[in-house]
Amino acid sequence: MRRFDYSFLDNGLIPAKYVGIAGGIYSLQSAAEMRKQQYETIFTELRSIARVQSVKSSNAIEGIVTSDKRIAEIVNKSSAPLDHNEAEISGYRDALDMIHSGHQRLSFNEKDILMLHETMMAPSADPLAGRYKQTDNDIVEIDSSGNRRVRFRPVPADETPVAMEQLELAYLDACSNANINQLLLIPCVILDFLCIHPFRDGNGRMSRLLSLFLLYKNGFDAGKYISFEEQINNYKDMYYDALQRSSSGWETNANDYFPFMQFFLSTLYMCYRELDKRFAVVRGKRVTKTSRIEATVLGCLTPISKAEICGIHPDISPTTVEAVLGKMVKDGRIKMIGASRGARYIRND
Repeated sequence: MRRFDYSFLDNGLIPAKYVGIAGGIYSLQSAAEMRKQQYETIFTELRSIARVQSVKSSNAIEGIVTSDKRIAEIVNKSSAPLDHNEAEISGYRDALDMIHSGHQRLSFNEKDILMLHETMMAPSADPLAGRYKQTDNDIVEIDSSGNRRVRFRPVPADETPVAMEQLELAYLDACSNANINQLLLIPCVILDFLCIHPFRDGNGRMSRLLSLFLLYKNGFDAGKYISFEEQINNYKDMYYDALQRSSSGWETNANDYFPFMQFFLSTLYMCYRELDKRFAVVRGKRVTKTSRIEATVLGCLTPISKAEICGIHPDISPTTVEAVLGKMVKDGRIKMIGASRGARYIRND
């Protein structure tokens, strides 16, 4: 049986870069809290936008899609679901709303986790909504030649209830340790949940809902205003790579949490940085195009391409983006990785 033990977070040997990212998040979170109290209307507008983006992106990661128009109609409850995909989308909306409005009343325990899963899966008439898997669910991948192999073997179905109980108890024990940083603990818990894979369907979406839930419980609510799920979808390949690296050796307690932790914290950090930028735009603060491009690159903890920057700032021409990037590289503020169309940029620490 897998052993759940987060005491390594209290051994003082956490690499400085993870502590540094967490420190940056704490700083941005404090600034956001001050603004939230003064500009309630602005944050309400941002929350409405993020809600639609979160429902769309979390489902899109799993291949559950419909048109943007239908997403908005379903999220805003102006239309009932018309097919199975839309039913699943409406289920995620309901579960997300439950976390947004009721996270303070919920706990990280079997009862509330199963309730959240039932809320998410019930609209699609899933017979196992709110119930753990009844059969084993090995994760199989197909290579370029069409050959199948088991990439990861989660906890067997008959051991799942005990594994989930142990995960809950380990989390509660770690929460009671004042020397464990909750921002470093949460991604470890989410990784373990994904490796248990307790449900027949909906594990990925549940992991993102539980991520938001645990973050909100600890005061980190940027995901209400900047879609955490959209950031993951934007860097989906990196997400799966981090998940694969951190799950390797999991069943024998030999895995490394840090790749997934870095991706998780970087994603949350980008949410807070994006919140900072959007807040300035919504307030009507005059921000130059150059400073917006610079803030985007310098605030990104993972390499970003010119095309991605243009996607974030559609009102800025590719020529302007290229000129600003060139000057930043020349000044030594950022470095370029790769060349030509495949080039990506990251701050030069």
